[in-house]
Amino acid sequence: MTTTRTIPPNVHQSWHAQPSTAVVAALESSLDLGLTADAAATRLAHFGHNALDEHAQRSRWEILLAQFISPLILILIAAAIITTALGKISDTIVISVILVLNAVIGYVQEHRADRSVHALMQLAAPSATVIRDGRTQRIAAKQLTIGDIVILESGDLVPADLRVLTATQLRVDESLLTGESVPVQKNTNPVGDAALPADRLSMVFKGSTVAAGRARGIVTAIGADTQLGDIATQIRAQDRPKTPLQQRMNRLAYVITAAVLGATVVAFVLGLWLGNPLEEMFLTAVALAVAVIPEGLPIAFTVAMALGVRRMAAHNAVVRSLPAVETLGSTTVIGSDKTGTLTANQMTVVEIYADSQHHHGPFTSTHPQALTPALTSILYATEAKLTLDGDTIVERQGDPTETALLALAHDCGIDVNLPRTLLVTVPFESDRQYMYVIVDDDGPVLHLKGAPERVLARCTTQASGTGDKPLDHDALVAAQDAMARRGLRVLASASLRLDENTPLDQDAPIDATNLTFTGLFGLKDPPRQGVIQAIADVRAAGVRVVMITGDHATTAQAIAEELLLADNTTVLTGDEVEQRDDATLANDVTHVSVFARVTPKHKLRIVAALQSHGHVVAVTGDGVNDGPALKAANIGIAMGQSGTDVAREASDMVLTDDNFVSIARAITEGRVVFANVRKVTYFLLSTGAATILAILATILGGLGLPYTPAALLWLNVVTNGVQDVALAFETAEPDILNEPPRSPSEGIVSRILWERAILTGVMLAAGSLWLYLWAQQADAPLAQQRGAALTALVVGMATHAYNARSTSRSVFKAGLRGNRLLLSASIIALGMHGIALTFGPLQNLLGISLFAAGGWLRIGGVCLAVIAISELHKWVRRPKTQARNVT
Repeated sequence: MTTTRTIPPNVHQSWHAQPSTAVVAALESSLDLGLTADAAATRLAHFGHNALDEHAQRSRWEILLAQFISPLILILIAAAIITTALGKISDTIVISVILVLNAVIGYVQEHRADRSVHALMQLAAPSATVIRDGRTQRIAAKQLTIGDIVILESGDLVPADLRVLTATQLRVDESLLTGESVPVQKNTNPVGDAALPADRLSMVFKGSTVAAGRARGIVTAIGADTQLGDIATQIRAQDRPKTPLQQRMNRLAYVITAAVLGATVVAFVLGLWLGNPLEEMFLTAVALAVAVIPEGLPIAFTVAMALGVRRMAAHNAVVRSLPAVETLGSTTVIGSDKTGTLTANQMTVVEIYADSQHHHGPFTSTHPQALTPALTSILYATEAKLTLDGDTIVERQGDPTETALLALAHDCGIDVNLPRTLLVTVPFESDRQYMYVIVDDDGPVLHLKGAPERVLARCTTQASGTGDKPLDHDALVAAQDAMARRGLRVLASASLRLDENTPLDQDAPIDATNLTFTGLFGLKDPPRQGVIQAIADVRAAGVRVVMITGDHATTAQAIAEELLLADNTTVLTGDEVEQRDDATLANDVTHVSVFARVTPKHKLRIVAALQSHGHVVAVTGDGVNDGPALKAANIGIAMGQSGTDVAREASDMVLTDDNFVSIARAITEGRVVFANVRKVTYFLLSTGAATILAILATILGGLGLPYTPAALLWLNVVTNGVQDVALAFETAEPDILNEPPRSPSEGIVSRILWERAILTGVMLAAGSLWLYLWAQQADAPLAQQRGAALTALVVGMATHAYNARSTSRSVFKAGLRGNRLLLSASIIALGMHGIALTFGPLQNLLGISLFAAGGWLRIGGVCLAVIAISELHKWVRRPKTQARNVT
C-alpha cells in the first residue's frame, strides 16, 4: 500500500500518450490499493475540490441600472422629466411605461446570461466509486483528487478526467463533449501526444456517460482542469456580442439626439431673434423636442420583436432573447452542427451488398430473397432490443448501430422479438472487432457481425441465390471501399452451421473460421426530411451554410455533398485548424464549408474568423462542447430535444424540433421583424422631419407659430401614438427570403429611406404651411388658421402611414386591407382629431377650431401629393433599393 503524502511533481502531462503503468507510477498511486486516506487528504487540500468554480456575478441592481444607459433611453428619461414639468402627465405615463417595459426585458435577458455555467454544474456526477486504502468506497465526487482510482460501470456519469487502466467492452458516450455521433470504444493503449480529445481513446472525460462495459481509471484532472472545466472557462470568457439591431439602434439614437437638440436650439434662438416672446419660444422648443423624439420607437421595436417571437414559436423556434429575433434575419453565415440538426440523429441502413449486388434502401417486406441470409445474421448477432407498438418502433435500446440493424430486419417484415434459444453470446471486443452468438436453429448455428476486414478474414464462402460459392475477396473489398467512400459506416455479417459435437463454452470463445459471408451493411445518419430544400432556400437568401462538427471528416463530407451544402465541400479538420494562425484561418473560412473533428476551441476560432469578415454568424449546437461557440456567435441556436441545458442556456434561440428547416423559416420571420422596425422608424422620422421643418419655416418667414405647444404634443399623440405600433404588425412582403442579407454596417434607415423621409417631411410641412397661409389670406381667426395647419399634418401623416407599409412596393399594391390594425388606428386618430376640432375644451387647450370647408379639399390635395412624392421616389430609386445600395 502506498503511504506517500507528497504531491506528484507534474500533474499536467499528456497522460493519454503514456503507458497506463507509467501514469500510475507518476501519480504515485496503485491500481489495486489506490491512495491512502492521508495522501488523498493532502492532495485534496493542495488541489482543491473536484468542482467547477463559481464566479462573481453582478448584483441585480447593477443589471437593472445598466438598462437605463443607452442614448435613446436617456432621451426618453429627459422627455419624461420635461413633460412632468409641463404638467403633461399623460405623456409622462406613456414614456414611463416604455422605459419600464424596456428595462424589464433587458433585465430578464442579462440576468440569465451566466446560467450556462450553472447548467454545467448539473453534469457533475454526485458520487463516485473509488479505491482507497485497498477498499472500494462510494464518496462524493467533489472529494476526488489526483491519483484516485475510480471504478466505472455501465450507466455511470464519469466524475473526472481519467486515464483508462483496465477496460472490459468499455464504450463511452462523449457526444455532449466532442460531437461524436456514436459511443466510443475505449482501451488502455497510449495514443499520439498530439491527439485531439475526441481521439484520446485511452481517456474518459468528466461529464461523459458509460454506455456499456466497465473499467478502472486513474484521476488525472479535476474541476476546472478537466475538459468540461475548460469548456466552462471558455463560456465565461465569451462576451455575448451586441445584436445588429442593438448596434443600429445605438447609432440611430445618437443621430436622433443630435437632430432634436439641434432643431430645438435653432428654433428657440431664431424665435427670440425674430422677436417672439421668451416664454412662448421656450415652451415651443420644449414641446417641439417632445413631439419630435420618437418615444414610440422602443415600444414599436418591442412589439415587432414580440410578434416575431410568437410567429417563430409557431415554426418550432423559441426565442430566449428579443433582439435575437431580428439577428436571425441579418444572419449571413450559419455554422451548423451535423448530428441531429442536418441529420436525423438515428443510424439507418441505406445500402446492403449481398449476392454480388448492391441493394439500396428503403427496404420493405418485399425485399429480394438474396438478402435473407444477411438479415438472419443481423437478427441474431445483436444485443439490442426494439419495443414495438403494433408495427411502430417506439423505443430503441442498445448501441445505435445495432438498433439500426434490428430496425432494418423489422422493416423487412421479420419478427425481431421472435423467441430464440441463445447458446453462447460473445460480445464485441475492440481487439477482435467482431461479436457473435450461437443459436439453436435445428442445431447450433453461429452468426457473426463486425468490421468487414475481420469478418472477411474468417470467411471462405459467400451466400448466393444458388447456394454457397467461393468467396470473391477482391470484389467484396471493392464493394466495401465504395460504400465507405460514400460516407457509410460498413459492417459485415457471416454465419456457420456448427457440428453437433462442437463444445459450447461461454468463457472459451471459438476461433471461428471457414464462415459463409452473408452481407455488407452500409449505415449512416441520414439527412432530415426537408433539410436539402431548406439549405437551398437559405442559400438563395444569400446566407452561407457551413458544417462545424466533431464527427469524422469522411462522414461530414459525404453528408455535405448529399445536402448540396456548398459548391465546394472541402473539409478542414481540427488538426489543420490547430496548425493555422488566425490570418490563415480567416482566409480559409472564406471558401471552406465543412469543418470536422473540431474541439470547442476550434469552433470558437472558426466563429471568430467568420466574424472578422463582418459576417453575422448563427451557430447551432446541442452539446456541452458547443456552449462557448453558441455564446460567442451573434445568435446561438440550441436543440430543444437532444440539447443539453448548457447549450440552451448559452443560446439565444431553441429549436423545439431540432430541425434545420425551422431555422430557414425563422430567418424569414427575422427579416420581417427588421423590415417592420425599419418601416416604423422611417414613418416616425419623416413625420418628425415635417414638424421640425414646418416650425423652422414659419419662424424664418415671420409668419407666427402655426402650432401651440399643446398642439405639438397633441400631434405626437394622434399621429405617433398608435399608427407607428400598427406598422409593427405588417406581414412578410413577397420574396423577402430572396433578398440578400443586410450589410452589418447598414443602419436601420438606409440612405434611400433618409432621402424619402426628408422629401416626405418637406411635402408634409409644405402642405401644412399652405393650409396655414390659405386660412390667413381668408382672414380666418387664428384658431382656424392653426386648426387648418395642424389638421393638414394629422391627415397627411395618417396617409403617409400607408406609404410606409412597404419600402419598395407601391402603396396601391400594398393596399388598405393587409393591416387591419393600421386601418383601425388611422380611423381612431382621425376621429380623435375631429373631436378636438369641434369639442370646446379641447379647442381651447390646443388653440384650434374647425375651419372652412374649402380647407378639406386642399388637405385632400396634400394627401395626394404625399402619396405622389413617395411613389415617384420608389419608382426612381427602386433599382438601387433592390441592389441594397445603402450606407
